Amino acid sequence: MASEGQKSSGLGLLRLFVGSLRDLSPIVIVVAFFQLAVLQQPLPNLESTLVGAFLVVLGLTLFIQGLEMGLFPLGEAMADAFARKGSLLALLAFGFCLGFGTTVAEPALIAVAKEASVVAAEARVIDDTDDARASYALGLRLTVAVAVGVALIVGVYRIIKGWPIHYLIIGGYVLVVVITFFAPPEIIGIAYDSGGVTTSTVTVPLVAALGVGLASAIRGRNPMIDGFGLIAFASLTPMIFVMIYGMVV
Repeated sequence: MASEGQKSSGLGLLRLFVGSLRDLSPIVIVVAFFQLAVLQQPLPNLESTLVGAFLVVLGLTLFIQGLEMGLFPLGEAMADAFARKGSLLALLAFGFCLGFGTTVAEPALIAVAKEASVVAAEARVIDDTDDARASYALGLRLTVAVAVGVALIVGVYRIIKGWPIHYLIIGGYVLVVVITFFAPPEIIGIAYDSGGVTTSTVTVPLVAALGVGLASAIRGRNPMIDGFGLIAFASLTPMIFVMIYGMVV
């Protein structure tokens, strides 16, 4: 029995590896075509490039396997447990903490915040010192993390109440446009980009699992209709919060 389980697990990993290779192949083809046919230059460091591409495919395979084995079941189970407990305050607090914690740890946000601090120092928006850059980057990360936490509170409450998502999304983007007219020009681009970097490798799986698990646990809610949409809120609120952060700080 153990050998059959190991064999099945190995075949599953192999299928995931082939799928990851298939998904990444268009990127490889595009880069190779423009490098060889348009630029007419050989690929630099071919051996390192091939090794790196293999590691990317392997990492993506293991990441997807980890999601299926751990993060998705964990998120759905916790959402179900909180829904059955019947405590709205505990559920909203869990949603906020989940959004805040995953966003603070988001690699894409860390990279963008660090780059934004360097550019802000070069533009003399902040002092060109290590402490000033670190403080600026940390402020951006915490602002975005709080924004995603608030987004999950709104999204979870929407699932519980069954509100239509499009009204909230339309209202949110109207607010984004209005605040844009008052925000400093230096922060607008960063704010708009922050809405994208939050929905990346760490945040998306757990947030999606939370929404689907919660909608599945609440009677009268359809996981397909009500379970999705939390990620849209997580992309929207950082733009608002970062522009307000730029206006205040």
